[in-house]
Amino acid sequence: MTNEQLIKNLHTPFGKADVVLDTDAYNEIDDQFAISYMLKSSDKLNLLRIYAAPFFNEKSNGPDDGMIKSYEEILKIIDLAGKHKLINSVLYGSRMFLKDEKTPVISPAAEDLAKLAELYSPENPLYVVSIGAITNVASALLINPAIEKNIVVVWLGGHARHWSDTNEFNMKQDVAAARIVMSGKLPFVQLPCKGVVSEFLVSGPELRYWLSGKNKLADYLCKNTVCAAERYAAGCAWTRVIWDVTAVAWLLNDRDRFMKTEITDTFLPGYDFKYEMQPIKKPMCYVRQIKRDAIMTDMFNKLIGQ
Repeated sequence: MTNEQLIKNLHTPFGKADVVLDTDAYNEIDDQFAISYMLKSSDKLNLLRIYAAPFFNEKSNGPDDGMIKSYEEILKIIDLAGKHKLINSVLYGSRMFLKDEKTPVISPAAEDLAKLAELYSPENPLYVVSIGAITNVASALLINPAIEKNIVVVWLGGHARHWSDTNEFNMKQDVAAARIVMSGKLPFVQLPCKGVVSEFLVSGPELRYWLSGKNKLADYLCKNTVCAAERYAAGCAWTRVIWDVTAVAWLLNDRDRFMKTEITDTFLPGYDFKYEMQPIKKPMCYVRQIKRDAIMTDMFNKLIGQ
């Protein structure tokens, strides 16, 4: 890939784009919004696959269990959205995180991406949106390194560069995978969490006003978020960050209507949960600022069919 083509692919796609989504959907309440937003943006996004990503926290017994629960949650969202033709396009992902930067975790998702991306080119890339630990994507690159020229990876992971650390859930779970993807020759887009995407907040009254009673999918998204928040904030004012939506919004960011970005050198995450001091001389797209109200309005309107 020429440097000119690499820079071109670091900008929001012009026209309709082929996309795969890699998601730890059961981990939080935000993946469900991101999946739904992508499904409802079919005029611009041709969703080909959804891969279940591993995660490990209080909602799972381990990465394997987290991935399986995510697979089931993806199917639930597809059913609520009435997109039943996509069921066979949902694939199980990695059952563990990478042990090092050389050994892939073999899974249906990684093998599928390694094969699917062969059908694309630098001039017509496949967009890979990852909103969880990036294990599946890194594994596909290790299985078939030749695909890196054919894909653009958009990842919500890590914190802003001015933040004190990189101890962010998606990044810290699989630092090896993050380093593989970010250091590769592929076009890479990063949406940092704290310090950038952390502004993408939504409140209970706002969710009820826009979504409650509109349709089955909207009802589920509203209730799921409100119930999750009220488990820890009952009787208090609260907001929730629905982080993952912004990764989908980057694909729709024509004329910078949803966010501000810059092309910059790449800073790799270290195993000490800090960005390495010296960047590698490889251009990447770094999201500096999101336009919260513009994204939220577009998402809500699509979810309720307007």
